Amino acid sequence: MEHPINILERYWTFTSFKPNQESIINAVLEGEDTFALLPTGGGKSLCFQIPALAKKGICIVVSPLIALMKDQVKSLNNKGIKAMALTSGITYSELDKLLDNCIYGNYKFLYLSPERLQQELVKDRIKQMHVNLIAVDEAHCISQWGSDFRPAYKNIAVLRQIQPSVNVIALTASAKPEIVDDIIKELDFIQPKIFKHSFYRPNLAYMVLHEHDKYYKLETILKKFNQSSIIYVRNRKLTLDVSAFLESKNISATYYHGGLENAKKDSNMTEWLNNQKQVMVATNAFGMGIDKPDVKTVIHLNLPESIESYFQEAGRVGRNGEKAYAVILKNNSDTVLVKNQFLSVLPTVKFVKQVYRKLCNYFQISYGEGEYQTFDFDFNSFCKTYEFGALLCYNTLLLLDRNSVITLSKQFKNKVTAQFIITNAALFNYLETHQDYSIIVKSILRMYGGIFDHVSKIDLSKVSEKASVSESKLINTLQELERDEIITLNLAKTDAQVTFIEPREDDKTINRIAKNIEQQNKLKHNQIKAMLDYIENDTVCKSIQLLSYFGEKNIEPCGICSVCNNNKKNNKEDINTLKKRVIKLLESGDKSSRNIIATLNAPEDQVKTVLKLLLEHKIITITQTNTYKLSHL
Repeated sequence: MEHPINILERYWTFTSFKPNQESIINAVLEGEDTFALLPTGGGKSLCFQIPALAKKGICIVVSPLIALMKDQVKSLNNKGIKAMALTSGITYSELDKLLDNCIYGNYKFLYLSPERLQQELVKDRIKQMHVNLIAVDEAHCISQWGSDFRPAYKNIAVLRQIQPSVNVIALTASAKPEIVDDIIKELDFIQPKIFKHSFYRPNLAYMVLHEHDKYYKLETILKKFNQSSIIYVRNRKLTLDVSAFLESKNISATYYHGGLENAKKDSNMTEWLNNQKQVMVATNAFGMGIDKPDVKTVIHLNLPESIESYFQEAGRVGRNGEKAYAVILKNNSDTVLVKNQFLSVLPTVKFVKQVYRKLCNYFQISYGEGEYQTFDFDFNSFCKTYEFGALLCYNTLLLLDRNSVITLSKQFKNKVTAQFIITNAALFNYLETHQDYSIIVKSILRMYGGIFDHVSKIDLSKVSEKASVSESKLINTLQELERDEIITLNLAKTDAQVTFIEPREDDKTINRIAKNIEQQNKLKHNQIKAMLDYIENDTVCKSIQLLSYFGEKNIEPCGICSVCNNNKKNNKEDINTLKKRVIKLLESGDKSSRNIIATLNAPEDQVKTVLKLLLEHKIITITQTNTYKLSHL
């Protein structure tokens, strides 16, 4: 068996492991059931990839994240390692062929969603595979107490029956103690090796700052630390608005959200990764699998929905070990906003039943049918058709996804169908005077032989690749051909795909998950409360608050968070000293409160208290331009 460090060097070009990685890998290689709790950026994937490569056979990787599965498979294939993922939209015959390849084709990794383990074909073929390891990624999804509970994760236990002699590794980046116990119980671990790496990050300063003008503070932070940064915002529109605001302040910025075309996502991501843009403004769709070591600040302009998601997003900062900042900017309206965004849009069981029925009707699925059928889905059109509020409806679809009723894959794409409506001879006469279109037309004709006889579905990415043109140029050409009455064209934009996991049974389907819905709603209320408690608690070190939430004990104050910094300043400087400093500063001229706070580097609340006292004692006055000046000047 090849030594793990040799595999690490050959495929990943690293010469040493991160903390706990080597111990976890050795436990897996010794055939132990293994639990690995590693923080974001701790290198979880290598903990199963390296032992799988060291042993003969294939590793089954169960993951709920389609995007992450695709990324890991692409990365492994680029290294010359054979890997595949069973994503949605695969026909039965394709699935049959792919599974055969896993048995006979020397594949090292098979990635699949937990829902796939409900299919008899999948279970039967896994039985025939030479499986060397079962890896359960995002293992907290198996716990009903977890924030991302997916009942389908309980199907994973079937792998232990199919491959009883194969050991399992469970991996997660965030799990409270009760969830860890639940994972170990649900996966039927016997005397597991448990590895918990402390979540403490000595170089990471957690800051919660109360700001009336968040945009001004954002500008101040990014100009002070003009290095790579991520800003998380609430919705897609804000990614554009905030990045435009930053650009107007000469801070280079780009944006990312789930609705962008893949080409735009890739180009924006590349600009940020290569430091051509300082700032990435994004929704929470951004960040999974991103390992950029030099991120200096992660700033949340809006409150996250839970401590778990905040900890994971904040963990993308400072991976190079240098001092870095995870900042939440809050103000008085945030409590109302976060409750409206996450609590007022929690779907009831009754509403879930209504949306599910309408979804089945929308795709004309008959009762008892629909299992593993996939449809392109225009979410906005669906909401408009049935007069559903967008956010409540979207949360309902996510809930149906988590509970394995449907799979919702968020992907923006163009669905194109076309048919040539002139003769072959007339087409080639046309191309003599429109030679720019020739390569595109000929590529389509070679790929879709029956396109003269019937409407054909066009795969834009494959045609653009064959013709060596961009998708946008291809679409423009098709539109020109339609205007010239060469083809009929249907160009529909979709922002998702829906796959039905179960046959349609209307209320019966939802009744089976009603308890889960109610429990998850209760959990969401508790998570929002924990998040609000965190931002309002200005007496306990922020690092201690976060680590205590995840069950760590005996933690010392970090000394660098917003609470610790304020405590230092409070200890070092009394009000009288600060008064003298303010007076001294105003001797050089009028100053705004912002200018005074920035120049003195003092806590905002203390400066405001001092300014109020000086005004009361008529030592200073307010000018017509809302600046402060000494009364005797």
